[in-house]
Amino acid sequence: MQRWRGLEQLPGGWGRCVVTIGVFDGVHRGHQQLIGHAVRTARERGLPCVLMTFDPHPAEVVRPGSHPAQLTTLQRRAELAEELGVDVFCVLPFTAELSRMPANEFVHELLVERLHAALVVVGENFTFGHKAAGDIGLLAELGERFGFEVASDALVSGDAVTDDGALEAPVTFSSTYIRSCIDAGDVVAAASALGRHHRLEGIVVRGAGRGGSELGYPTANLSSPAYAAIPADGVYACWFTHHRRGSAEPAETLPAAVSVGSNPTFSGTERTVEAFVLDVHQDFYGEHVALDFVRRLRGMVRFDSVDELVVQMDRDVVRTREVLDAPAPR
Repeated sequence: MQRWRGLEQLPGGWGRCVVTIGVFDGVHRGHQQLIGHAVRTARERGLPCVLMTFDPHPAEVVRPGSHPAQLTTLQRRAELAEELGVDVFCVLPFTAELSRMPANEFVHELLVERLHAALVVVGENFTFGHKAAGDIGLLAELGERFGFEVASDALVSGDAVTDDGALEAPVTFSSTYIRSCIDAGDVVAAASALGRHHRLEGIVVRGAGRGGSELGYPTANLSSPAYAAIPADGVYACWFTHHRRGSAEPAETLPAAVSVGSNPTFSGTERTVEAFVLDVHQDFYGEHVALDFVRRLRGMVRFDSVDELVVQMDRDVVRTREVLDAPAPR
């Protein structure tokens, strides 16, 4: 898959293509259907499929300070798009100038003159141009004028599986809905909409050091990117993925009990994400790692003593093994 930053990287002699457009944060089940539609049609027509997305999030440019929690990094979105069969992952830097571009100009300059779109595949709620003035109707009208087709997909709905395993009434899968699930700590419901576990990525940094010295549970402390969607405070069963430093071997995935919160037992004030990787005695400092959140085990609690906390941590590890069906140490 080719990755472009702006349309300046568009190769010479570029022909026609199928384009799908959106922020695609999360690349959730609704996005997957939309992208799949574009990829299948591109294959049928013998054309490349281009996914056009934006960075930073348009909301941050239009209304500074309103950047929503980010479900997937740009790198992760590219990886997921490649898995879905996209040929070109094109990131348009979203600037104030781009935000002021009229809808018809957006179509003519970017989709027609630059990309030579033969078909544009978007969701039924797609809007574009200055103040989101363009909609599906206008896009279709411009398509007739400039010689490209438009296909709009309905939003995808499905049963929401909650943290306790219950089924709720069907919900429309959207990035906003998934953010609300993660904010509530319901990573099971988030996973049912994403089609996979919610992932948090970052670099392991030095923490207070008490996990290993005082508690017997050394942790890898994650420094996550700005705007990352971090689940509600609590303890979670997660999969911990990392690449061994200096190794060309595939990434290693291990079970982990993960604490999110401010460590109230120690009167902490800073919110941290700390992973205790089961049965592994290794310093992950400086490594890029990923946490896939499988289930919330409990909320964050302030214990009266360190001994009480350690007893609960023992239980958390046992419960993590049960949830992940991970083998106990020999």
